[in-house]
Amino acid sequence: MMWYYGPGASTWMWVVGMLTMLVVWGGLAALVAWAMLGLTRQRAGDRSADEILKRRLAAGEISPEDYEKTRRALRD
Repeated sequence: MMWYYGPGASTWMWVVGMLTMLVVWGGLAALVAWAMLGLTRQRAGDRSADEILKRRLAAGEISPEDYEKTRRALRD
C-alpha cells in the first residue's frame, strides 16, 4: 500500500483530523460573531451633535440653559 503508516495510525490521524475540524469551525464561528458585532455596533463618530447634546443633558453633565445655548449655536 502506498499510504500505509503502520498499526494504530488511523487512531491518531482521526484525533488530528477532529481537532483540525474543531479549530476550523470554531474559527469560522468566531469570525462570524466578530463581523456581526462590528456591523451592529454604533460607533461614537456616527452620532449627531444633537444626540450627543441630548445624552449629556440626560446624564446631568450640562444644565438646561447650557443645552439651549449650545443647541442654538449648532443651528446657526
